[in-house]
Amino acid sequence: MAPESCRPIDAREGRIGLVLQGGGALGAYQAGVYQELHEAGLEPDWISGVSIGSINAALIAGNPPELRVARLRQFWERVTSRQVWLGDTPAGDSIRKMHNAWSSFMTSTFGQPGFFRPRLANPWLAGRDSHAATSYYDSTPLRDTLESLVDFERLNDSGVRLACGAVNVGSGNFIYFDTVCTRLTIDHVMASAALPPAMPMVRIGQDYYWDGGMVSNTPLQHLLDHVERDSMLVFQVDLFSARGPVPRDMFDVQARTKDIQYSSRTRLITDHYRALHRQNLQIRALLDRIPEADRTDEDRALRRQLSALPAITILQLIYQEEAYEGQTRDFEFSAASMEEHWDAGARDTRMTLSHPDWLRPAPDDAGVIVHDAHRPDR
Repeated sequence: MAPESCRPIDAREGRIGLVLQGGGALGAYQAGVYQELHEAGLEPDWISGVSIGSINAALIAGNPPELRVARLRQFWERVTSRQVWLGDTPAGDSIRKMHNAWSSFMTSTFGQPGFFRPRLANPWLAGRDSHAATSYYDSTPLRDTLESLVDFERLNDSGVRLACGAVNVGSGNFIYFDTVCTRLTIDHVMASAALPPAMPMVRIGQDYYWDGGMVSNTPLQHLLDHVERDSMLVFQVDLFSARGPVPRDMFDVQARTKDIQYSSRTRLITDHYRALHRQNLQIRALLDRIPEADRTDEDRALRRQLSALPAITILQLIYQEEAYEGQTRDFEFSAASMEEHWDAGARDTRMTLSHPDWLRPAPDDAGVIVHDAHRPDR
């Protein structure tokens, strides 16, 4: 079923959304965010993810609430289990940069436990049309990891709506595999995380798919496009910041390029949604001015549709890069960095939840309201 035919979420399906951006190793930040939401009793009813966001989403939706944090912890400890540095993690930005550079080099060279491994034959030397000819790594370890940590029957039947973004390799079209349209399997999650040329494309039916972050790394759009009558509180967890300093050397250029390429387009999306909401309010007001006897059946149907417009509150959590991190931070999988990212997500969520007024329902005519604990004056 095509994504356009997905039915919209309704008021009976919940009021909390979780939007998870792609970002590789930085995804541990999202796990820290979820841990704090779980401890606060804020379980999501709808999760929308891309790439590592889809993996984290599957670990959440594919387990009962009491096991979700543990499963996230198992995943992140498994994929960061290789020892990178003898002794304690070094302190100081200069030494830590060396540590992280060595860690990302090891990932590039040897792959990552429980996630991906380098192919025995270089794809440039593999036979054309062979499976090994289109990616540098084999993602079978990730498949094994997900099979051991995710219950896909529960993922589809738990009542949590899950959508994973991917791109059709043949057509170039972006698609969300959504549990209200499709019964998701491990292949749908793998497809959402198949970033080329590192990871192999994934076949689903007669088509092949790559990581949705190639087209859009912002799964917020899918959620807003399918909300009709239900007001929601949405936690949007981004791993790349659109705002950043002007580069001072080529290392900065590489890092900033990645930020801009993969950062969220929240302002563009929310501006579009606000304009649409204002238009709907105006249409509703005009319909109210038409006497009941003069309304057509089409007018009455549209008035019923616009009788309760949703109000969306977005709480944006954006990972704040450390001084010693650079353009390799999304494939730097050391245990030390994982713990730091996890703790940062937990800390930022606690800071966000310390604003109880942000959690209150938005006014019916608000459309969309965005709060960011790092920019409270926005």
